[in-house]
Amino acid sequence: MRRLLPALLTSVALIAPVVATAQTASTDQTQEEVQPAILVADSVFITPDRQLIAEGNVEAFQGDMRLRARKITFDRESGKLTVEGPIRIDQGGQATVLANAAELDEGLQNGLLSGARLVFDQQLQLAALQMTRVGGRYTQLYKTAVTSCHVCENGKPPLWQIRAKKVTHDQLEQQLYFEEAQFRVLDVPIFYFPGIRLPDPNLKRATGFLIPSVRTTSQLGTGVKVPYFFKLGDHADLTISPYVSSKTNTLDLRYRQAFKRGRIEIEGAFTRDDLIPNEDRGYVFAFGQFDLKNDFKLEFDVKTASDNAYLADYGLPDLDRLRSEISLSQITRDSALRLGYIHYETLRDSEAEDEIPSEIVDINYQKRFFPSLIGGEVRLSFDGHAHQRTSNADMVGRDVGRATADVEWMRSWTFSQGLRADWRMGASADGFNTYNDSSFQSRATITTPRAALTLRYPMTAAMGDGSTHFLEPIAQFSWSKVSGPTVPNDESGFVEFDQGNLLELSRFPAPDRREDGASAVIGLNWARYAPAGWQASATVGQVFRESADPNFSKTSGLSGTSSDILLAGQFKWDRGLALTARGLLNNSLNFSKAELRGDWSSDRTSIAGSYLWLGRDPAENRTLAVSEFWFDGNYKVNPNWTASANLRYDIEDSRATRAGVGLVYQNECVTVNLTLNRRYTSSTSVEPSTDFGFSIALNGFAVASGNKEYRRSCRNS
Repeated sequence: MRRLLPALLTSVALIAPVVATAQTASTDQTQEEVQPAILVADSVFITPDRQLIAEGNVEAFQGDMRLRARKITFDRESGKLTVEGPIRIDQGGQATVLANAAELDEGLQNGLLSGARLVFDQQLQLAALQMTRVGGRYTQLYKTAVTSCHVCENGKPPLWQIRAKKVTHDQLEQQLYFEEAQFRVLDVPIFYFPGIRLPDPNLKRATGFLIPSVRTTSQLGTGVKVPYFFKLGDHADLTISPYVSSKTNTLDLRYRQAFKRGRIEIEGAFTRDDLIPNEDRGYVFAFGQFDLKNDFKLEFDVKTASDNAYLADYGLPDLDRLRSEISLSQITRDSALRLGYIHYETLRDSEAEDEIPSEIVDINYQKRFFPSLIGGEVRLSFDGHAHQRTSNADMVGRDVGRATADVEWMRSWTFSQGLRADWRMGASADGFNTYNDSSFQSRATITTPRAALTLRYPMTAAMGDGSTHFLEPIAQFSWSKVSGPTVPNDESGFVEFDQGNLLELSRFPAPDRREDGASAVIGLNWARYAPAGWQASATVGQVFRESADPNFSKTSGLSGTSSDILLAGQFKWDRGLALTARGLLNNSLNFSKAELRGDWSSDRTSIAGSYLWLGRDPAENRTLAVSEFWFDGNYKVNPNWTASANLRYDIEDSRATRAGVGLVYQNECVTVNLTLNRRYTSSTSVEPSTDFGFSIALNGFAVASGNKEYRRSCRNS
């Protein structure tokens, strides 16, 4: 402040000739008014020959340009600025120019700089013997070395660099043009380019090549994928990625477009390979989302593949069924509407395509009211569902249509002692049309009145160590009466019994099955919150019913007059550890289902894993017990090296189904990624395979390294 205030007062008067000159500039520069320049320095004076000289901590501002130097001399007659260094010019925070000396015009738009360096995003630097600024748009550098690696003062060459006779930076288009360029690794020439264009680091999207990769698999051999990106305007782009090996010729495509109220993305591939000779192979995935008028939203998600093995052969998402859907929805405060069409395509060799429900239509509507006469909330719902199989054979080609109307009244009371009572009462009517199955009536209607009362008594206690305990006993008494003939069970084949449906009046996932009779639920919620930051919670619950429901399978946990005991718990630690577990404990004190998930993260380590055990249950198409665990983790060995591993292991079969390792090296100027994955599973169409991947990215050219703070050290040698 001591030097700035006097300098500003002085410069207001002395910079006037510069301002006047700038404002009356020739109309050759697109006839736009040039912004005035402002000069600040420790000492500013005018010589007898009308030269303005600023010395000591000199700063000049012109638009978004900022110049710092030791001394500036302005010649009013010629309109030139002679600058003595060290010089620093910041261009809107996106690029910085460093130089020893310069001659510029009064607008800092044109001129000549010697011993100059151009630095983008504080990472990519271009060092040249001479730099020329032209028209405020182009920067030309001669005899240039370009790198994003840390450059040592001892003269040791950087890890990589590009040497060029001339480099032109187009500030408007954000492009770098190289002439007679060499790519060098540790100063050893590797490639020569007569001319090459690269985006500057500030450009997010530009037409050109993306990072190539090498992929080696036991089935396809060694291949190279070279993606090329096309910028189709500001809101659309296309990426074409040829993938060529000794056994395949594949063209990958990805198209993206953003709209004012939505977006679409389409990706796919066309393949001719030796795995299935003389046949066209490929896949298409398409996604779209649009916000329409009146809060409507249109979404589609389409997936298809040429054959069962294609996705596995080419390392794409490991799916065994392809689900395509288009939906229209409207969600408001008191209503919800959704219409959807779903198509399933199976990739399982064990499934017959024409015997599974492949075409599905769903219509869901719900409206809620708050009647003042009876209080509480009333919900009116309509649910329509239809599915069909391709086959028309009796029983295996069964098609079903269902329409459900439902009304429910809910109200809650909280008493002075803290007891909370929740009342639910309602009725539903389900109409079914069944085709191609002589074992069921073609038309059937089922009605189900129901009622339930739930009591909760939440309690909290503050302990002497600062922790807080929460305890909530729960009891529910419910009744329902299902009236009507038996209908097919196509929608409720798999039942999950967990905290989410412990207090539901029907725990089946769809209305083609409903619970019947009187039942009761007892449960307990507990939680502890410690001042140190960790917390724990647990839920215990069990269902008792008047009579057993034969529609519940053995391992659902809900068969018999008393259900399995539901156990669930969670533990979170502020140091990055989280564990979640749930299971069903039967009367023999054995688990019919159990699941454990956990993850832990620190500054250097990240680990996530899951364990799952499911008992044998033919009703759920599970003839053998399932016992598996998944593991995924990475470890930062040092600031530059990161190792990763993943494993999926089938404990029941004592073998791995998938395994992989990875290694990433990353510093300020390069990223090297190595991956090795093995798939052990096999079927009629899918063979076990090993996949090796390798890619190198030169950070600095519109590639975010994410690791700028870790720079290699310089050693004297």
